[in-house]
Amino acid sequence: MLALVAAAIFALALLLDLVEANVGDALTPQTLMFAGLFALALHLGGVGGSSPVNGGWRGRGGRSRRR
Repeated sequence: MLALVAAAIFALALLLDLVEANVGDALTPQTLMFAGLFALALHLGGVGGSSPVNGGWRGRGGRSRRR
């Protein structure tokens, strides 16, 4: 999920850079690039991944087979 957030932030940063939009000092393409890298680092670190609570990690003690 965080990889999708990072991709959206990168797309917004690219769009702002291509049209050379001036949206203020706080929101620059470089700031958005760092926010995207932060979200990507969290994704690669395992934050926001699947867990047994939300139905992830299939095959680790999930449903038992009937014989």
